[in-house]
Amino acid sequence: QVQLVESGGGLVQAGGSLRLSCAASGRTFTVYTKAWFRQAPGKEREFVACISRNGGGTRYADSLKGRFTISRDNAKDTVYLQMNSLKPEDTAVYYCAASLGFSSREGDYGYWGQGTQVTVSS
Repeated sequence: QVQLVESGGGLVQAGGSLRLSCAASGRTFTVYTKAWFRQAPGKEREFVACISRNGGGTRYADSLKGRFTISRDNAKDTVYLQMNSLKPEDTAVYYCAASLGFSSREGDYGYWGQGTQVTVSS
């Protein structure tokens, strides 16, 4: 089992930045690909970014490339999402997830955090 706990969400003005963190505990953190997904009100959950076990591989949703950066610190069992130039449409609950495979598909992720709210005001 892997337990994931997100933090760092909050209210920010458009154009601002936030860094989300996801702390892991339980089974060996480093064997898992980690990802961020988000779900806006009234919409389905969507892929944001993922990072491979050793951090050497990353993948982003096309619409977010250049503004969001995913990283991980295996020594701290933590994965991060740096979000810059935030827009009101980035408002969503952001979820951290873990998978044994490198994937952008929600169904491939068996472990999920509880989510952290990000609200971007215009």
